[in-house]
Amino acid sequence: MVIAAVAAVLVLMSLPWWLPARIVAVRAWLFARINGEEGIPVPGDLVGVERFREVYAHPAANGRSKGAALSDLFWYWLSPGPEMHQEHLEAGERYDAVAHVTRDLLVVPRAQAEQLARRCAGRALEDVRGLIRLRDLMMPLWAEFSYELVFGEPCPREARDLIAGNANDVVTSLKCTGLRHMRRRLRLTGYLLDRLHLVRRPLPAGLTPREQAYYLQGAFFNTAVVQMSEAMAHLLLVLAQHPDVQRRARTGDDRYLDQVIAETLRLYPLFGIAHRITTGDIRLDERTTIPAGSVLCFDYPEFHRAGFADPGRFDPGRFDPALGERPAKELNHIPFGVAANRPCPAWRLAPIAMRVVAREVLDRYVLDSSVTHTRSLPSRGPCLLTPRDAPHRPGPVLAWLRVRDRWEDVWRSLVQLVLGTYMVWHARRQRLCERHFLTEPEDRHVHPGPRHGS
Repeated sequence: MVIAAVAAVLVLMSLPWWLPARIVAVRAWLFARINGEEGIPVPGDLVGVERFREVYAHPAANGRSKGAALSDLFWYWLSPGPEMHQEHLEAGERYDAVAHVTRDLLVVPRAQAEQLARRCAGRALEDVRGLIRLRDLMMPLWAEFSYELVFGEPCPREARDLIAGNANDVVTSLKCTGLRHMRRRLRLTGYLLDRLHLVRRPLPAGLTPREQAYYLQGAFFNTAVVQMSEAMAHLLLVLAQHPDVQRRARTGDDRYLDQVIAETLRLYPLFGIAHRITTGDIRLDERTTIPAGSVLCFDYPEFHRAGFADPGRFDPGRFDPALGERPAKELNHIPFGVAANRPCPAWRLAPIAMRVVAREVLDRYVLDSSVTHTRSLPSRGPCLLTPRDAPHRPGPVLAWLRVRDRWEDVWRSLVQLVLGTYMVWHARRQRLCERHFLTEPEDRHVHPGPRHGS
């Protein structure tokens, strides 16, 4: 009995070191069983790393949703209004119209963008200290930032809470750590419907008011808030776990901080797999052609690791022109996509704002963390923030945090298994994307409307 009890205790204590990885493997198996296996991995056996950019940029690799079973799952996670989400709109007049408005809303002078990021950071960091989760800290900040980009005025508390709640619900379901709460998301839709007339640029006139609200919610208050919060959580977490980098980033110039941001986005890209549906044949050589209707699954993490020495090591020096392995433009590094295939429209604005917010955090705090840092970051980035004028004794907290994170990972992986399986099954039942394209006309004539100043 004693031996059995000791063995049971040892097995129980060992769970954090082996169970989460096993559950991830089970989740992948269940995903394939329920959702079906489709897609050509890139890079992979058919398309190697050396042709990743070429195929990604090919004019025929431009289908976004129609014809892929995976789209039903992404539409499920991005509801309501995934048919108006800019990332998932098919090429045509409707996409051109909303992309035009997005560019207009994102074009702000550099100094104005920096001032806005600084103001939002100041409010978000007020009276913050101790053990926090970085993604939770960042979401209200980027909710306010996005609101002011869209409406040109300070963000009311009510709007901030609606936007952050919506974005948190989206990313929580994407990570499979919680189910969707559609009423929470639809409250933001209703709020936007009442304020469409206040948007500081004309919205596409050929869209219904609800479609306009869905477009804003998807582009600015889902994707923008989620992606910027995740990016900042990754950036602050690498600073917390690399004290030498943190000290140099605090005292160094913006060029070094830019290298830290670039390496963070290399090691922890915001996109995992981006799927594209081919609208025509892509000829690879005399004997090999990717036929129209194929689903290409572009693997950002795999591409970002290829061609680097010790790719899992965090090293900002890779992007230092004097120290880097190759010139930056030759590196396998596309954190914002490729220019020929709808790059992220915030590719100029995002690094500027991230740099300002990082400076605001570093000016106020010393950061420490001992948690496991993964690309998906389901833990939301636990981190200790110590004011710079306070005593800095992180040792006991970090020891406790390391143990807590290990055990949280056990429970979290079980939750992800159950909820992820359910949501994949539910998305396949709803078939949101498939049903949309069975009933929706190929495209509708829309135009952005007259332009005016802010």
